[in-house]
Amino acid sequence: MRKAGMVSAGLIVALVALGAGGIAVLKPYLSPDDFDGPGSGAVTVRIAPGSSAQAIGSVLAEAGVVASAQSFVRVTEERAVTNRLRPGHYRLRKGMAATAALDLLLAPSSRVVRRVTVPEGLRTSEVLARVAKLAGLPLKELQGVDKALVGLPSYAEGLEGFLFPATYEIEPGDTAVDVLAAMVERFQLAARQIGLEREAARKHLTPLEAVTVASMIQAEGGVDADYPKISRVIYNRLQKGTPLEIDSTVLYAQNRRSLKITERDTKVDSPYNTYQHKGLPPGPIANPGEKALMAALNPAQGDWHWFVTTDPAHRITKFTNKESEFVRYREELNKNLGTS
Repeated sequence: MRKAGMVSAGLIVALVALGAGGIAVLKPYLSPDDFDGPGSGAVTVRIAPGSSAQAIGSVLAEAGVVASAQSFVRVTEERAVTNRLRPGHYRLRKGMAATAALDLLLAPSSRVVRRVTVPEGLRTSEVLARVAKLAGLPLKELQGVDKALVGLPSYAEGLEGFLFPATYEIEPGDTAVDVLAAMVERFQLAARQIGLEREAARKHLTPLEAVTVASMIQAEGGVDADYPKISRVIYNRLQKGTPLEIDSTVLYAQNRRSLKITERDTKVDSPYNTYQHKGLPPGPIANPGEKALMAALNPAQGDWHWFVTTDPAHRITKFTNKESEFVRYREELNKNLGTS
């Protein structure tokens, strides 16, 4: 007890001896400098991936957002929200109270980011045009990206088929290479999850051929439940050596979109014309989503040899193994399109 008392007394004496100097040293930790109120003006700060609360506080202090890094660290610890802080660019104000700065960092609306949604079935030219418009990137830069820089799988011959449909967050400073690489990376993730290469081999297909089948399934549209049936029609016709006669392939060859296919369309001179050439086209004709990829690897059971989307407005597709029914379905389609 005597020893403990001596230690305590010694500590008191030491603090007294430190006097004003000791208080000055401890003050930033006991009561760190802080601004009052919501601040004013505007400033954009970047929070790097993996940043700690201390590192984020330092960035904010250097930008004049908060009075001190310690004030920011203190409020994040008091509110136990350190694990909710995310990297990115944020629009904040100068001279903010640390609590106000933290509130904005936790608010999704403060993040400076453009969200670009790429729907299933777009061709690469359409994807690039959409990204250019919504992300504010020059179209020529997107078109001119070196394909070797975006992480394409070894079996890919180009971007077509590998710009995965999804919603992407594009931040200030992201380049055309960054954006396309993110899309290809998302494809690679989906391919691993569904075992694309393994399952394609079981179907005696190369991975590129599997993606090509998926792209036709996606391009032909319909509802999700139709995808495995369209897949089966493709495989049945391949097995019998019958030309696929997929309308979307001749439209791809002409770089146009239409619900109306004429006899002239079916005679276009292109390796993508599956009316004129048997087997699969040379490569994908669109960028398929995961459901189309799954359908290419898991076709439905059936003996269908034809399918017709008889009512495009309501996405009604009919399947048959009888040519007479196929002819009747085509007439139904023409009637719905007003071309009969």
